[in-house]
Amino acid sequence: MKTTFGFLFIIFGLMCGCQQTKIDDSPKIKKGMIKMTILYPNGEDKTFDMDYYVNKHMTLAKTLLGDSVKIISIDKGLSGGRPDAPLPFLAVGYFYFETISALQNSMGPARDKLVADIPNFTNIQPIVQISEVQQ
Repeated sequence: MKTTFGFLFIIFGLMCGCQQTKIDDSPKIKKGMIKMTILYPNGEDKTFDMDYYVNKHMTLAKTLLGDSVKIISIDKGLSGGRPDAPLPFLAVGYFYFETISALQNSMGPARDKLVADIPNFTNIQPIVQISEVQQ
């Protein structure tokens, strides 16, 4: 009985002393960050290769932009705001930077290569918006 109690005490002590701490070091979107949004509008005869965009174009973008881009996110359009509404955008890409200068300094040298890659996945002229995260 004494041995069982001692064994349970040791196990309890190990469990209490060795708590796992979850460390989430993934970047977070914060107020004041700069977001570049790239919208690909839907329309007649518009094409978009999502697989290429996700696996090749965005990989190229991350490589070219390096550590200055903190978060890259992609939305695949599913439907409009109402069940019968047409899909307004086939895809939306997001790039988050700490500052506007980080965006400008990294995007300047990368722009021509990224623009040259667009015909490999779409025939859409993208719309670009630069904004500051508020919340």
